[in-house]
Amino acid sequence: MAGNGEAPDDIESQRAQHVPLITSMKKELDELPFLSPLCCIYKVPERLRRVSEKAYTPQVVSIGPLHHGKESLKSMEVHKKRYLQAFIVRTRVSLEDYVVKMKNQEEKLRNCYAETVQFTSDEFVKIILVDAAFIIEVLLRYCFHALQDENDRIFNKPWMLQDVWPDMRLLENQLPFFILEELYAKVSSNVTEGKSLIDLSHTFFTSLMHIEGTEGILETIHSSSVHHFVDFCRDLYLPPPPKRPTKGKLETLTTPSMTDLHRAGVKFKVRPSKNLFDLRFQGGTLEIPKLAISDEIELTIRNILAFEQCHCLENIINDYVVVMDRLVNTPKDVELLVKYGIVENRLGDSFGGSTLINNLADGVIVDSKDFCYATLCKDLNHYCSWTWHKWKANLRQNYFNTPWAVISFTAAVILLILTLIQAVCSIVSAGQDNSRKLTVCCCWYVWFIFASNLQLDINSYINTS
Repeated sequence: MAGNGEAPDDIESQRAQHVPLITSMKKELDELPFLSPLCCIYKVPERLRRVSEKAYTPQVVSIGPLHHGKESLKSMEVHKKRYLQAFIVRTRVSLEDYVVKMKNQEEKLRNCYAETVQFTSDEFVKIILVDAAFIIEVLLRYCFHALQDENDRIFNKPWMLQDVWPDMRLLENQLPFFILEELYAKVSSNVTEGKSLIDLSHTFFTSLMHIEGTEGILETIHSSSVHHFVDFCRDLYLPPPPKRPTKGKLETLTTPSMTDLHRAGVKFKVRPSKNLFDLRFQGGTLEIPKLAISDEIELTIRNILAFEQCHCLENIINDYVVVMDRLVNTPKDVELLVKYGIVENRLGDSFGGSTLINNLADGVIVDSKDFCYATLCKDLNHYCSWTWHKWKANLRQNYFNTPWAVISFTAAVILLILTLIQAVCSIVSAGQDNSRKLTVCCCWYVWFIFASNLQLDINSYINTS
């Protein structure tokens, strides 16, 4: 008898009835795609995509298989094929040889994509070859103007580069960097002037993205460790490991806004560091590297952030976005950042700037146990918790904010001292004439008006705090 009371023959009979289902499920399990360590190109998580669909979707050109074939992108396919034709002529390598090379790398290329690519082998190879040659030609023609054709549709008439290059830094619009390097190696050194593909990529992206001070970082970037252009741009933005923020436990998600910090007397200063994420707070001064707010920087940060959350263990950009979201709550906060030269608001209005910064943090994940700016947030909260700092800031901002205010306040203090002396003298010399008493009364009256106004300002400040 079976353990559950059924006869062995009954169990075998039931199994026989389910053979087709069992066989089908076994086949599905056996055919599950291999999880490759080469995986580095991902679909953007929905929690990020729903905030800004446009920031992750190519508008002009598809690169790779994930967006290939979309109707809105088909017009660029002819231009890409022209670039492939030019690349074949430039390298003097036959189309047949390039196809064979792509075929030999097909499995490795497919493993770089997190999504299963549904294109057939021939379709996939064609997509990769055309797009890889296109990218290399774009980099060559950008860095070496002599290579540009007079009738080039991207660099001359109608000059489409400003429409094309933003699509080249989208996470879902990437090719593995290793295949670009293999094709780039076929270009004569006389053409490239000995410059590597990393050098060309650096010139291309730093120039168009207006990133400065990356020469030292470039020396630490090796092509073997670069997955694709989004990964490369992330490396350009990040400080070298010794200068990265120290991670720690975030005690509270609440951090004072710029307005709160200003009321507490915190000073603001542009940090001379070229690295965007090098925030510092010391001696009552918050230093923030200069940030340009624009649709362009939004697209860049969003895609680097998406890659970081899908692939990286170190979430510096994620934590930076969270901190900036805490510092900026209202348009007034953006106005303070602009006033002190920390932010260049290319959107024009403060409301748009605050909305952009706040939206960047939508959908991000905060790891409070391993937060890059935990110490910074702790120090800011501690500084703002001191009432003395708020009183001192109120005095400085409302009574010492101009030379005339300082003179008036000093005069009032002197008047108070003289009034006290006068009052004492009046008591000692009781019985003096009425004019002296009138003088005392006038002095007291002036002091009363000043003190009342001072108290009203202090109460107003406390209430708004």
